[in-house]
Amino acid sequence: MILNFKITNQSSLILAKQIVKFCKFNQIPFYIIDDIRIAKRFNAQGIYISAKNRKMDPSLVAYPRFKLIGSAHNQLEYYFKLRQNCKTLMLSPIFYNNKYSVNKILNPIKFNLISLNWKTEICALGGISNNNIEKIKNTKAKSVGIKSWINKEISPK
Repeated sequence: MILNFKITNQSSLILAKQIVKFCKFNQIPFYIIDDIRIAKRFNAQGIYISAKNRKMDPSLVAYPRFKLIGSAHNQLEYYFKLRQNCKTLMLSPIFYNNKYSVNKILNPIKFNLISLNWKTEICALGGISNNNIEKIKNTKAKSVGIKSWINKEISPK
């Protein structure tokens, strides 16, 4: 589980603690986005380095217990995330979603071509649903991000 929210008041702190407790109880690893200070505070398993984060933060190397996950949309971002010591990369968007225009969609063939020589574990991200989950089996992805799928399933119809 990747957490991305600012702790601005007591209620957000309580919510964060509840999520961390839930993850630990259910043995779900959790990651904090782009903030090593909060990751240390909540004893996170790692840090998710977003595609927008272009900093070379030496403090990340100082904490080898954190697993670093990065997000990439192309080959150039892949090399940058390697320099940031990311061990797992999320490549997106594999399918259509509202966040990206149609011409930025990778599809499974482009997904495999882009990640052909990647030496890291790859996670497919973006637009995954009941209709296209089987297509993921034709890619090099070892895991998937399914936030939009969950949101569709739990939202009122």
